[in-house]
Amino acid sequence: MPFEWDFNVIFAYWPSWVHGALITFAYAVGTILGGLLIGVVLGTAVLSRYRVIGWVIDAYVQVFRCTPLLVQIVWFYYALPILLGINLSAWIAAGIGLSLYMGAFSTEIFRAGVMSIDKGQWQAARALGMTEFQMMRRTILPQATRRMIPPFVNQSVLQLKNTSLLYVVAVPDLMYTSSVLVSQTYRPLEIYTSVAIMYFVMLWPLVKLASRLETRVDA
Repeated sequence: MPFEWDFNVIFAYWPSWVHGALITFAYAVGTILGGLLIGVVLGTAVLSRYRVIGWVIDAYVQVFRCTPLLVQIVWFYYALPILLGINLSAWIAAGIGLSLYMGAFSTEIFRAGVMSIDKGQWQAARALGMTEFQMMRRTILPQATRRMIPPFVNQSVLQLKNTSLLYVVAVPDLMYTSSVLVSQTYRPLEIYTSVAIMYFVMLWPLVKLASRLETRVDA
């Protein structure tokens, strides 16, 4: 007997989809902004002359870049209460995990963007008598920012997809909503197909934006 698609189950639960999509989008925006802030602060600090600061920041970056995000979220939710006696709600634990993960990649993007500026630019700024702050603000960052934007946008695309891991701690995002609806309707193909379409609709404009920005930087 051939399989019969029935997408009526999707429209019947549209309030749940809207709620899940709003939570997914809110987490994506919030953790992207939080990660960018971490990246700017730590990316600036790692360029300092103090090696100890650089080692600490590099350790943070490597830990979060080289371990699965899923493990990080679970660790913040389940391990912190055991190790430090700190009880975090699923919402906060997931937000911290996603923000620190984004921050690790943003730190590297910021550092690489600044270091990509030709040494002659640094030397010229110092020859003009600029302080370190003036040199960064007037000469280095305006040029580096143009190179940072495309990788930042690409990482933001990945971050939006990473929010699908929120389901592991029962944050009611799109993936968790879909798993609940599958258990209620027994229509996994229709529901997960619809989830894929929803993510595509949210991500496709960002992907196109990243491609356009990369073209402008290369021009």
